[in-house]
Amino acid sequence: MSLDPSYLEYPKRGRGMDHDYYPYSNFFERKPLQWPDAKKLLIWPVISLEYFPMIPGDDPFRAPGHMQTAYPDYRHYTAREYGTRIGIYRLLGAFEKVGARISVATNSAVAERYPELIADILAGGHEIVAHSTDMNGTIASGLGEADEKALIMQSLDSLEKATGDRPRGWLSIARSQSFNTARLLAGAGLDYMCDWANDELPYGFQTPAGEITNLPLNHELSDRQIINVQQQSVDSYAQQMTDAADWLLGEADQFGGRMMPMHLTPYIMGLPYRIAAFETLIAGLAARREIGFATGESIVSSWRSQQ
Repeated sequence: MSLDPSYLEYPKRGRGMDHDYYPYSNFFERKPLQWPDAKKLLIWPVISLEYFPMIPGDDPFRAPGHMQTAYPDYRHYTAREYGTRIGIYRLLGAFEKVGARISVATNSAVAERYPELIADILAGGHEIVAHSTDMNGTIASGLGEADEKALIMQSLDSLEKATGDRPRGWLSIARSQSFNTARLLAGAGLDYMCDWANDELPYGFQTPAGEITNLPLNHELSDRQIINVQQQSVDSYAQQMTDAADWLLGEADQFGGRMMPMHLTPYIMGLPYRIAAFETLIAGLAARREIGFATGESIVSSWRSQQ
């Protein structure tokens, strides 16, 4: 079957990835990074703290993990709510035990509905990253630019009202962006975004509205991908995270500081039959003197100071 001629008329088509946000860069030929306190590897934990409306929005797409059965889908709704009632506190407790400060990517609806939960996160010294409004607030190129801008601003405004500080980072639902997103995020004053997963260190994005840093949040090492999608055990998850840390430390000896994202979902990892293995993993990583834990904003700040 031949392609429709309109395929060749795609308005964004260009060399490479159809954009000019950044030049190509060989990961192993960059200026070596030096992390604070002489750490060779910084682990960047990101908890996705999400609110799923009972009726899912399918425009431009339905968010992963959303409601699946006919209304009212109490089975999936309450399973997700488990994360905001129980799972989040187990994860925060695991990091508190090792003195780690982390990033929590938060729907603004969570801040509006559960302000006491946001207060507990801030009291632990953790960073709030903007994560849209709720899990119907998805972004793709089918979303009008004005609507996308309004969604971004609503999320930022609500989180600033709830926390007293405007978020510096942004994580889109399912890491999905339109052709306008990077420019709109830069124009909204955000310092960094986490949506593009093509690297393992921060890098600069040049947009018509100014520069924004991309801090890559690896998808393959997320608990959702390993445990829910691939149906592997929490012990397999822990082994893969340990293997990744070992490999990155080996690279750091030759190429400079490395970073390892750790993307977590409260209603997945916060269950009682998984949390013990997770706590053991965190404690083991924290015990290694060459490894540290960091928030997204601290990693971006350190990286920028060395550019």
